[in-house]
Amino acid sequence: MALLHNRVSQAELKKLLYEEKEDRTTISFYRYFPISDPKQFRDELYAALNAMKVFGRIYIAHEGINAQVSVPGSNAAAFRNYLNSVEPLNGIRLNIAVNDDTRPDDKAGSGKSFWVLKIKVRDKIVADGINDPGFSMEQKGKYVTAAGMNELMQDENTIVIDMRNHYEYEVGHFEKALEIPSDTFREQLPMAVEMMQDKKDKNIIMYCTGGIRCEKASAYMLHHGFNNVFHLEGGIINYAKEAREKGLKSSFIGKNFVFDDRLGERITEDVIASCHQCGNAADTHTNCKNDGCHLLFIQCAECAVKFDGCCSKECQTSFNLPLEAQKELRKGIEKGRMVFNKSRQRLRPRLDEMNKGFG
Repeated sequence: MALLHNRVSQAELKKLLYEEKEDRTTISFYRYFPISDPKQFRDELYAALNAMKVFGRIYIAHEGINAQVSVPGSNAAAFRNYLNSVEPLNGIRLNIAVNDDTRPDDKAGSGKSFWVLKIKVRDKIVADGINDPGFSMEQKGKYVTAAGMNELMQDENTIVIDMRNHYEYEVGHFEKALEIPSDTFREQLPMAVEMMQDKKDKNIIMYCTGGIRCEKASAYMLHHGFNNVFHLEGGIINYAKEAREKGLKSSFIGKNFVFDDRLGERITEDVIASCHQCGNAADTHTNCKNDGCHLLFIQCAECAVKFDGCCSKECQTSFNLPLEAQKELRKGIEKGRMVFNKSRQRLRPRLDEMNKGFG
């Protein structure tokens, strides 16, 4: 029986990835469709993609598939052919990364966004918190293309809603897009309905990174009595591709946050965010280098040098201790969901301690 998971350390896998001479392509795709046996589907998919040296993160559930992968150039055709051979995935739209240079300074080449293949069975391919048995993905909003998005945005009766997290919105978003002030998609869905209660006859466009969240959000809005609901086909990734290919003005400004080793792909040259340490213009997300923290935050080049890539002086001190001393300090620490939350002006979960080193 084929090995359906890897047993090599993450550090070694990443090292092997950057030693590869071949370029890769970062691709994302999703589709809502019924899967009767997610585990069997997962195992068959793993065996096929692993043989093609495809890396990435894929979620399988009864409601469908959600995938972000890195595909070797030599296996690109085989990868597409395989997906087309799986009936529910035949003809699926593949979102190609806009900016695929993961580590240009290291000359690692393109598409080095993942270094291992992980396929997991989940309750849902995107956590939504929906427990309503009457909700269905069969009725969803109308797709809108890049050109259609630009056109609808000129209509004063159009409202654009960003269905991503605050840290994604912070570095890039569509002009005049509304941010749903919440940390999770499951919280955003009922909030979007509540915020738009008196606007049920407006044109409402939902958008997200690759389309999976806004497609479900559009169905949720229709389920709650909204009439003119749209969702951006292929999300920001496909919008940027279409805008570039058709010479359209990009109404999305800044960076598109992505959930892989790149942590972002530039759509326009606008820098609309600020360094979380000094306040200067910056939109580079990074994880704190302190292994006891790994906070996701925005850091400018100057602060990266000043703090050794850490989020605070406290973490910088820990980062520069001998490894054994670092491990001792980490004992018993619950890191929680380590994301800098600008909307609440706090670092979670250890704001007071970390803020001592900022400035």
